[in-house]
Formats: sequence, structure tokens, C-alpha cells
Amino acid sequence: MVIPAHVRGAFEAHAADEAPNEACGIVLFKDGVAERYVRGRNAAASPYRFELDVDPGTWFLEDEGYELAVFHSHLSSPPRPSRTDVENIGLWLGRPYLIYTVRTGELAAWSIRDGSIDPLPLA
Repeated sequence: MVIPAHVRGAFEAHAADEAPNEACGIVLFKDGVAERYVRGRNAAASPYRFELDVDPGTWFLEDEGYELAVFHSHLSSPPRPSRTDVENIGLWLGRPYLIYTVRTGELAAWSIRDGSIDPLPLA
């Protein structure tokens, strides 16, 4: 998966804007390249978990050939899915799951399926 600078910058800006709570949103990919980021709202308003609230029309972008991935931020913990992330995977099961750590600037991508957490390559 390729994350261009403008998309990564959107992650960073959103995470900074939402601190001390986790930020969350949808990343739109085509052919493995992130084309844009759609900011969501963390309905949980929490620094420990997120509940993604996004414009319902965003889900229909799959019909236009986009692969949807979820993004959220951690304030200081490593960019690895937490137990809460795994337990609440829901419709993101097996889809790309990106996490950005505000404190360190690290970004990582994962696939979570049946309790297994597997890293996805980022460029």
C-alpha cells in the first residue's frame, strides 16, 4: 500500500485537530495507492477508542472502484491494533486498518481477521 505525502498529511492534521481524542476516518485506495482521506467523527469522543461516524455516501465510493480502509490515531501508544480494536473490528474484518501515533509520527497498516493481526506493507 502506498500512502502519498498529501494523504499522510491529512492523517496528521486530523489527529492533531482531534487530540486528546482519537481521530478516525476512511482512506480511499485505487490499485493500492491512497488517493484521499475522508475525515470521520469519533462518536465516542474518547482518547482510548473510536466509533467511526462518516457521511453515509462515503460507503458508496466502493461502487466507483475504491477500496475503503479505516484509519484512526493513537495519542502515544504504538501504531498497533489494541485489544479494543480487535474486539470491535466489525465490518473492517480483513480490510486494511491504518493507525497513526501522534507522539512519534509512526504509521502502520494491518489486517485483522479471526483474532489474527497481520502487518501490511506501507510505502
